[in-house]
Amino acid sequence: MQRFEAIKGWVFDLDNTLYPASQNLFAQIDKRMTAFIGEALEVEREEAYRLQKQFLGEYGTTLAGLMNKHGMPPGPFLDFVHDIDVSVLDPDPHLDEALAALPGKKFIFTNGTVGHAERVMGRLGVAHHFEDIFDIVAGDYLPKPNPEIYPAMLERFQLAPQSTAFFEDMARNLTPAHALGMTTVLVADSGEDTLEAMNMPAEYRDIEEDHIHHKTDNLAAFLKQLAAIF
Repeated sequence: MQRFEAIKGWVFDLDNTLYPASQNLFAQIDKRMTAFIGEALEVEREEAYRLQKQFLGEYGTTLAGLMNKHGMPPGPFLDFVHDIDVSVLDPDPHLDEALAALPGKKFIFTNGTVGHAERVMGRLGVAHHFEDIFDIVAGDYLPKPNPEIYPAMLERFQLAPQSTAFFEDMARNLTPAHALGMTTVLVADSGEDTLEAMNMPAEYRDIEEDHIHHKTDNLAAFLKQLAAIF
């Protein structure tokens, strides 16, 4: 495949990327975010859900909206929304094999927390492949797609953008990566942007695709194809 011959670093989003969105793990987080907003802001569930999606669209994450608009500390929110049952995920031996066959270093770049990432990767059986995790705390609570944190992520991982590939389920989160010169891959069930599946209002979706070099709805199969070119 084009653009991958020079890749030395492989950066992956976590939720709905390492595992398919159809497995509905993130649906648990989604519901807990709505519940947190309802209790914290004392609003009904429907309004809490609307605010959740508004914050996600405007600020990149629900947490960023709560912090910026309501001055909420991040700790209680992150602890609450990530208190979920990861046993709905099955171990993924195909992804394990694909990551093992891929040369170079692998990393996680997530708007979640290190603890959540470790639980998910552990459940999938792939944690041993990854060198490091750049989470929302490492980014000083600035989420993707804020362009400021992408250079910080690359510096932390000691990667050059031209030799880095980034895999992500939200198309708009690939825009800053593309601007820096990274190779971008959209990972989404049926090739659809997860924002639509999450009922993101249309005005917040990224409808341009010039910043997406490749698309796949099967991460393990895609990585196995890549490994064959090295």
